[in-house]
Amino acid sequence: MLIIGITGTLGAGKGTIVEYLVNHKKFTHYSVRSFLIEEIEKREMPVNRDSMVIVANELRSKHSPSYVTDQLYFKALLSGENCIIESIRTPGEIDSLREKGNFFLFAIDAPSPLRFERIILRNSETDNINYNTFLQNEQREMNTSDPTKQNLRKCIEMADYVFENSGSIENLQLKVEEVLNQIEK
Repeated sequence: MLIIGITGTLGAGKGTIVEYLVNHKKFTHYSVRSFLIEEIEKREMPVNRDSMVIVANELRSKHSPSYVTDQLYFKALLSGENCIIESIRTPGEIDSLREKGNFFLFAIDAPSPLRFERIILRNSETDNINYNTFLQNEQREMNTSDPTKQNLRKCIEMADYVFENSGSIENLQLKVEEVLNQIEK
């Protein structure tokens, strides 16, 4: 069983990699975002990025910095299949998954204006924002010394493979395919 985690900046293409692995490589998808939305809805909070950050930080604070991804890992383990865990955002999540073995972290990034354009096009309920709010959200999620809060910069630094995604979807898929070939050797 192979587990790939994905981290990266807002709108960089995490979902595009997931889609490729699920549709072309038969990976099973586990999403931090879906896990959090389920929890947000239980609490009858508005489904938006602020609620996601609040709930995620609360769960990490209450249980452990890797609580959310640990829950997804156990689901993946039961399936016994290759899987992908999307939206890893804290170093503690990475450390916990690495301790479990057979784990590789992919990070993805692209220039801010291109990423903002992508999130506007995907029209997700958590992405209904202007460019300044986009940049503020990103800044909030980039760096912290609190292990229960998001630290994308550190997560990207910890990645086994980093993808720069300013090209086409096909270009990104080729890069992912090359990395999978390296991993499978």
